[in-house]
Amino acid sequence: MEAGTRAAPHAAPARVAARAALGDYVAMTKPKVQSLLLLTTVATMYVAGDPSLGLVALTCLGGALSAGGAGAINHYWDRDIDARMKRTADRPVPSGRVAPRSALLYGIALGIASFTVLALTVNVLAAALALAGLLGYVLVYTVWLKRTTPQNIVIGGAAGAVPPLVAWAATTGSLDGSALYLFAIVFYWTPPHFWALSLLMKDEYAKAGVPMLPVVRGESETRWQILLYSILLLAVTVLPFAGQLFDGLYLAAALALGGALVWLAVRLRRRADRRSALRLYLFSLAYLALLFGAMVADVRL
Repeated sequence: MEAGTRAAPHAAPARVAARAALGDYVAMTKPKVQSLLLLTTVATMYVAGDPSLGLVALTCLGGALSAGGAGAINHYWDRDIDARMKRTADRPVPSGRVAPRSALLYGIALGIASFTVLALTVNVLAAALALAGLLGYVLVYTVWLKRTTPQNIVIGGAAGAVPPLVAWAATTGSLDGSALYLFAIVFYWTPPHFWALSLLMKDEYAKAGVPMLPVVRGESETRWQILLYSILLLAVTVLPFAGQLFDGLYLAAALALGGALVWLAVRLRRRADRRSALRLYLFSLAYLALLFGAMVADVRL
């Protein structure tokens, strides 16, 4: 009894340390980013067909493992950049709480687990697409584009637009033009979303030597590009209606949400302040969730 009493105080710090370590490994998978990706995955599956809950759960698990693996490898590769920016300096790897090699191996393990889960329980096409998304994010965006061109977000955005393709393949076993509509929507949504954030983080990106658009081309050009891509996005969101994938409910939502995004982009162009950039960034998060929700409502109702 007395020995057990003495052991208890030592057990508590161990549990705290284990909990903190678990939190760091979860953080490396970027769960906040994943939540939006998984929402587009679930919505796309119910647009594509009538999947079982089990299939939805397994597809989301595979997608989460893939995105988490990409996030962890990103933490490994960008540890030098992260250490120079206030927003990211306390991340697990640059802070020293997780060894770089451990983060890399963790990311690779998650990627392998994703392919295995999807290939064995969903289908090989979905597994291959998820792997392509991981490799695209890591090799094309993180390793190649992020440090070399202000168009990193535009080209690298293709990797972030893969979840709807994975979801469509998981539900139907194939891909068609309808899946490409949804891919294009996420692809064109990415630049205004991340460029609004880059306006808020311009000084930190400049300090870290990352050639984001506001750093290389200036804030004025970035605001013009945000407006341009917002207009392009609005046009792209009409295509699924024109292609008869969706009906009037979706069209009304696409026009209302797209119009609001364009209005915020115009306002950002005119006012050129941080508050307007923050509003557009936050609205862009809600925009994508609401638009994909409208897709499901249109198909189901």
